[in-house]
Amino acid sequence: MPLTLIQLLLMCVTCSVVFDHNPNNVATREFKFKSVPSPATNDAGSNAKLTLIDGQIDAGSAELNALVDGRLPADEDEPAANLFFNAGSSGGRFRVDLGTTIDIAQVNSYSWHPNSRGPQLYKLYAADGSDENLDLAPKRGVDPATRGWKFIATVNTLPQRGEDGGQYGASVTNSSGSLGKYRYLLFDCYVTELYDNWGNTFYSEIDVIAKPRKP
Repeated sequence: MPLTLIQLLLMCVTCSVVFDHNPNNVATREFKFKSVPSPATNDAGSNAKLTLIDGQIDAGSAELNALVDGRLPADEDEPAANLFFNAGSSGGRFRVDLGTTIDIAQVNSYSWHPNSRGPQLYKLYAADGSDENLDLAPKRGVDPATRGWKFIATVNTLPQRGEDGGQYGASVTNSSGSLGKYRYLLFDCYVTELYDNWGNTFYSEIDVIAKPRKP
């Protein structure tokens, strides 16, 4: 049965995006934050298959798989340990295939750079794969919500004041304890600034945390 507008609005209200920022002078390779959990090494996304949907990965960037390999950059400016899109581009889209439908409790993302490539700005979509009209590779300019994807949240860690650089952790959750049961996640990533060509975020890791099963 299709969801009513009221149900959709309620689902949006109960979604929550929390983020933390460690300034350059306190950030360490442990990625420890006040509110956001540190990156996990055995999360539900550690064996996921990642696919580039749109955009171009920078020649100095790590491969997409670096986002789920559990290995973190050792310092604030380590391009080969982070995923980032081509300099001067407007970002891009990539898909995460978990291999099977999972009841997801959290989606956490982490980034680290001394300047404007530190903050995160992306839209998160999800799909369980059951919609016969699902487009697994919607290009830029196509609203994924019209192609079988569910919009989950907008993640925006841009600070209102102070320095952009540093280490960021963002966590997308739902007050019910579950974002839903999904197999696919779609990340639509945007630049954090337009003053120069260096606005594409250094994404260090993405964790997909499964909802604990009841005993």
